[in-house]
Amino acid sequence: MQILRLKPEHKSAALFLLPVVVGLVVFRLYPIGTALIDSLFTEIFRSGQRTRQFIGLENYLDLFRDPVFRNSFRVTLVFNVFVNPIQIFIALLLALLLTARKPGVGLFISIYIIPVGMSVSVASVIWRILLNPDQGIVNSILMWLGMNPQPFFTSSSQALWSIILLTSWKGVSFWMIFLIAGLNDIPRSLYESAQIDGANYLRQTLSITLPLIKRILLFVLVVDTSVNWVLFDPMYIITGGGPQQSTNVLMFEAYRSGFVYGDFGRSMAMVTILLASLLVVVAIQFRLLGRED
Repeated sequence: MQILRLKPEHKSAALFLLPVVVGLVVFRLYPIGTALIDSLFTEIFRSGQRTRQFIGLENYLDLFRDPVFRNSFRVTLVFNVFVNPIQIFIALLLALLLTARKPGVGLFISIYIIPVGMSVSVASVIWRILLNPDQGIVNSILMWLGMNPQPFFTSSSQALWSIILLTSWKGVSFWMIFLIAGLNDIPRSLYESAQIDGANYLRQTLSITLPLIKRILLFVLVVDTSVNWVLFDPMYIITGGGPQQSTNVLMFEAYRSGFVYGDFGRSMAMVTILLASLLVVVAIQFRLLGRED
């Protein structure tokens, strides 16, 4: 009944927000609550039937004793420590280049934005073909240049870096769009005043551009981290978590535990830990970059 006592304009706002709130509860909060509850159970066979049994925190204790889980968590951390800064740094450089209003910029944007309309699954298939160690185009070019062919996805030392390359190619152009929008909102008069004062391009970037796009950079960093923290499509399509568990990120291990081995309690425990660790990382990012806000 509280909504009935709202002002007319507030009622309109509440009605417009209602579908979003319902979607948030149904597609976000409810699955999180379900995963948390399911992580406290295990499934056992009794008299030929599969039943659930409450085991409390036993799934979590088993995970922290499991070297496979610890390796998956480590791979997830390493992947995100490198892929997120790489994507954002390259996206920022391209955004700065493309907002410089140079000839041919529009054509370059049109070409480079192609990966945005491509799903991660399609991109994974394309890069699996390009980086094929036997018949891939990249190795053909390397050999034509007199260099040795590389194993890429089939090497435990190169597989994760190959996926970082794939993910960066797919994600850079997407984040570049947000950064271009932020750069275009900066008044040109600020740069003109800085030029009159004798500030060079580097000084203008450090003193004007970066401070004024700090919010959009924080947004891009948080969303990019959220996306890559749960990414597992390339691992599923290309490497299967290998070779030698080198690309077995936590989300892929959670998928495999639930849908390959049928241990949904263990899978939901990993998903819960994955979500909790993501919240911690995002909180740290806000703490470091969003102090004024």
